[in-house]
Amino acid sequence: MTERQTPADHPFAEFFRPDAAQGTRPATTTPSRRDSRRADSRATQHRSSSSGRSGHGGRSGGSGGTGGGRRKRRWLVPTITIVVIVGLLTGAGVFLFNTFGAQVQSLLAGNQVEDYEGSGTGEVMFVINDGDVGETIGDNLAAQGIVKSSAAFYQLLLAQSEAPVFQAGTFKLAEQMSAQSALDALMNSENKVDYTVTIPEGSSAAGIYQELADVTGLPIEEFQAVGANYAALGVPAEAPSIEGFLFPATYVFQPGQTAADMITTMVQRTFQSLDAAGVAPEDRLRVITFAALIQKEAGSVEDMAKVARVFQNRLDDGWNLESDATIAYGAGHSRVETTQAEREDPSNIYNTYLYPGLPAGPISNPGDDAINAVLHPADGPWMFFVTVDLDTGETVFSETVDEHAAAVERLQEWWAAHPEIE
Repeated sequence: MTERQTPADHPFAEFFRPDAAQGTRPATTTPSRRDSRRADSRATQHRSSSSGRSGHGGRSGGSGGTGGGRRKRRWLVPTITIVVIVGLLTGAGVFLFNTFGAQVQSLLAGNQVEDYEGSGTGEVMFVINDGDVGETIGDNLAAQGIVKSSAAFYQLLLAQSEAPVFQAGTFKLAEQMSAQSALDALMNSENKVDYTVTIPEGSSAAGIYQELADVTGLPIEEFQAVGANYAALGVPAEAPSIEGFLFPATYVFQPGQTAADMITTMVQRTFQSLDAAGVAPEDRLRVITFAALIQKEAGSVEDMAKVARVFQNRLDDGWNLESDATIAYGAGHSRVETTQAEREDPSNIYNTYLYPGLPAGPISNPGDDAINAVLHPADGPWMFFVTVDLDTGETVFSETVDEHAAAVERLQEWWAAHPEIE
């Protein structure tokens, strides 16, 4: 109430009059319009404030009426949500423990996991298979007595700043190594033990047996025995030998693999190439026989398709192939040239001067390029070819006998200039 306002001017002035306390009706006062507006405004403010306090008190402690029902519904939704969340967390916890319980227990155990000390003793060959993960490797190390517990090895892996990358293969380790020593040894490529054998295109089976024996230390007789039973490996029974079905490639064999394992791997690799090229199983021997001939006769990969065309033209026209390479194989030597006596020898089943068609069987082990040349020969009328320079592999392809005779003279000149070569 301002200084200009008297008790009679106050909208609740009757509460300030002495006679109001005695229950006497107050005197009638006619306020001005300004005072009326002020009174109405203050009354409204008072009601609003009172209503706000009343509403607040109802929310915190009131009871009964529709307000109580709304309060119950408002609490129900959060309660259900909390229950669902708790249930999901519980289920997730059970799943994680079942899946990673061993690892978690290992981590909680800390230094209590069992572990050896030092780099161990003796020698143990340990194999990491393609696809093995750290936990599997730890289990296998423990099973072979290399580390004392899988948990020690796995815990060590988890402690690394960068996850180790393991290579598949055989490693030379020791017995009773600490987890750290075992991990260090597996990361050291010098401890990786395997047998890497590279077989060039055009190699013979006899040469391959010798290479395998030299690299692996196994007796050559073991490889020869496996190769002699070639039909058991899937090689066509009508083939005269396993020749042609030992695919030329680089192989990595592991200690403990047998001669049968290695020869089988090479035969299966041949089938893989033939299948990829679309060769039907019943046509394998013909294609490999033809490809082996091209592999030995072509001076270069670029010439293979043209050599295939020459031989195919001769087959189509009923001509003998007259390949010196087939005679040399049947005669058991690697000499490029053949003698007149050798070309007239009927005991040589690989004598394509005497016998028509493809040779009796493959004369080498061909690669993918030679196989592809058989299936996709070049277009051309050539009936002859001769390599005129054995150093460069230069080959002349001819259609007539006279053209071929001129090319043969060039080869003879090369031979005269290289008497040291048989």
